[in-house]
Amino acid sequence: MSVRAFEAQAASVPSFSDLQSQFMPVRDVNAQQERSLSRLERLAVVITDRVGSMGFFLLIAAWTAIWLAWNTLAPPALRFDPAPAFAVWLFVSNLLQLHLMPLIMVGQNLEERHDQLRAQADFEISLKAEAELQAVLQHLTNQNALMFEILRRLEQSADRASR
Repeated sequence: MSVRAFEAQAASVPSFSDLQSQFMPVRDVNAQQERSLSRLERLAVVITDRVGSMGFFLLIAAWTAIWLAWNTLAPPALRFDPAPAFAVWLFVSNLLQLHLMPLIMVGQNLEERHDQLRAQADFEISLKAEAELQAVLQHLTNQNALMFEILRRLEQSADRASR
C-alpha cells in the first residue's frame, strides 16, 4: 500500500474541528431553564420547593397537633373549634390543600419541562460522543493498517537482506 493511499484513508477520518462543527456546543440546560421561567413560574418553583420540604411537613404537623390539642385540652371557654368536629380546622386545612394542589401540579409541570431539556442535552452529548468514538476507532484502524504495512515491508526487507 502506498503512502498516498494511507494519506487518503487518514483524510477520510473526521478531524476534531470537523466534529466540533457538526455539533452544537454543550449547553447548560439548568441556566436555560432558569432563563425561560416567568416571574409567576419562579414563584411557583420557590413555593413548591418549600412545600415539598421536610420543614414544611413538620410545620403543618406541629400546627395540626397544637390546634387539635388546644381545642381538646384547653379550658372550654378558650376553645374556638370544638371537638370532635373541628370544623374550622377542616375548613382551613381544605383551603390550604385547594391552593397547594394546583400549585404543586404547576411545579411538577415545570420540573417535567426541565427534565425534558436535560434528556435532550444528554441525547445530544451521546450523539457527539458516539461520533468522536467512531473517529477514534477509524483512526486506530488506520494506524493498525499502517503498522501492518510497515511490518510487512520490514519482513520483506529482512527476507531480501538474508538472501
